[in-house]
Amino acid sequence: MKHASAEDGKAKGAGEDVSISFGIRALAGEMTAWGYYGQELGEAESNPKSIHKRLTLGMHTAYARAITNAKKKAEFQSLAPSLREVNLAKIDICNDTIHATFDEDPRNVLLKDIVTLCTTTSQDMRSISKDVRYTYAYVQTGINRELFCSTEGACIDQSYALTQGVVSVVAQKVGGIPEICYDYVGDLRGWEVLKNKNVYQQSFDEFALLRTRETLELIDAEFLSATDEPVIVVTNPHFNALLVHEIVGHPTEADRALKLETAYAGRSWLFRDFDDNELGKQIASPLLTAYSDPSIHGYGHYKYDMEGTPGKRVNLIENGIFKGFMNGREQAAILNQPPNGSMRATESYYVPVVRMTNTVFANGDTPPSEIIAEVRDGYYIVNHRIPSISESRENFRISSQRVYKIKNGQITTLYRQGGITADSKDFLMNIDAVGNDFEVFPIPHCGKGQPMQIMRVGNGSPTLRSKARLTGHQEL
Repeated sequence: MKHASAEDGKAKGAGEDVSISFGIRALAGEMTAWGYYGQELGEAESNPKSIHKRLTLGMHTAYARAITNAKKKAEFQSLAPSLREVNLAKIDICNDTIHATFDEDPRNVLLKDIVTLCTTTSQDMRSISKDVRYTYAYVQTGINRELFCSTEGACIDQSYALTQGVVSVVAQKVGGIPEICYDYVGDLRGWEVLKNKNVYQQSFDEFALLRTRETLELIDAEFLSATDEPVIVVTNPHFNALLVHEIVGHPTEADRALKLETAYAGRSWLFRDFDDNELGKQIASPLLTAYSDPSIHGYGHYKYDMEGTPGKRVNLIENGIFKGFMNGREQAAILNQPPNGSMRATESYYVPVVRMTNTVFANGDTPPSEIIAEVRDGYYIVNHRIPSISESRENFRISSQRVYKIKNGQITTLYRQGGITADSKDFLMNIDAVGNDFEVFPIPHCGKGQPMQIMRVGNGSPTLRSKARLTGHQEL
C-alpha cells in the first residue's frame, strides 16, 4: 500500500507498506467453543520455513484455547443457562480465485506522483481564499490479498484494489467562528478512482476544491436554530448514507442483536430477545426498503466472507417490514436462518465479526426536485458529518455539512452547524417520499469490536423526506 499526505501545500509524509499476517480459528471441546490465534509477520519471518513454524504454533495454540474455553463454558453453564455449544450452519464449500479489479494498477503508481497530487491539491485548496486557514490531503492506493482455507475443504484466494483520498479544510473570517469540513472519496479499484471514476465523477482535486468552496460559503451563513417539535426534512443521499449505517446497518448485525458482541457500539433496537423483537413487524413506511449487498460496487464489496461463505444480498426491510439480519454461520444456526456471508475482519489476525457490507436504502421513483417542490415549509439536510447514537440505536442525532430552508418548494437560506434528531422508528415510519437518485458512498472508518476494528463499508440511499427535530443553536 502506497500513501502520502500534505498540509497547506507542503508534503508531510509518504511511504510504501507491505505486510503479512494470519489468523486461525479452531472449534473444539465437548461443549464446543472457539479458540483463536492471530499474528502479524515481520520481514524476517516471511520466508516459507518461518511461516510454517508460526502457523503450526498458531494451530496448537488456537486448539488449546478452544479446549479451555469449552471446559469453562461447561463449568459455568449451571450459573448461565444461556451458554451453549457452538453450532455452524452448513454452507457450500467453495474453491475459487478472485482477482483485483482496476483500470490502472495501483502497483504501477509512483510514490512521487502520490506526493505531488497531495501537495498540489492542498495548495490549490489553500489558494482559493485568504479565509482558508488550513488544508489537508491524504491519498493511498494498493492491493490486498486474502487466502482462506478450512478443514471442510474450502480454498479461496481473493484480491481487491483500494484507492482512497481524504480532504480536510478549515475556513474562518478574522474574529469569526471557524468552519471545518472533512470528507473522502474512494472505491475498491485502481488509480482511476482519483481521476474521476468514483461516486462524485470528479477528480480528487475537483472534489477537494468543491468541499473548500462549500466550507467558505458556510462562514457567512446563519447558525441553524434547534426546534422542539419535528419539522419536515428532506435528506440527501450523502446524509442518508450515514443514517442507514447507524439506524439500520449496525442494528441488523446478528452478533450484536444476540448480545454476542456489544462492545463499543451497543445492542439492537430490533431484537431485545427471542420473544420480544421486531421480526415480521412494520418498522418503516411501506415506501422504504433496505438491504445489504456485497455484490454491488462499494467499500463493502467482496465475493466470500472470512468463513468462506458466499456473500449475498440480505433484505433487511421490505416495504417497511423488518425481515432479518446479516449473519455468520454461528448466528445463522442460532436464528435458524440461512448463512449470508457477513463475517469479516479488518486484518486476518483479528477475530471476524458480523459487519455490514454495502448497506443501503433502496432506490425509489420520484425525482428529488419533485420531493422538494412539494414542501411548503421545511429543511433540506445536505451531507453527513458526525453521528451520536443511543446504545441500542433506537434514536439518533446526526449533524450535517449544510442545511437549507425550503419555502414554497424553493431552496432558500443556507444555515451552518445543524442537523437532525429523531426516534429511529418514528423517522422511518414518517418517510413519505423516496427519490430516484440512489448512490453508494464510501464509509472508511466503521468501528466495531474489542479490540477495535476499523472497517471500510459502503452505504447508500436516494433522497428521503420525513420528519425530525432540528439540532443546532439553542436559545437560552
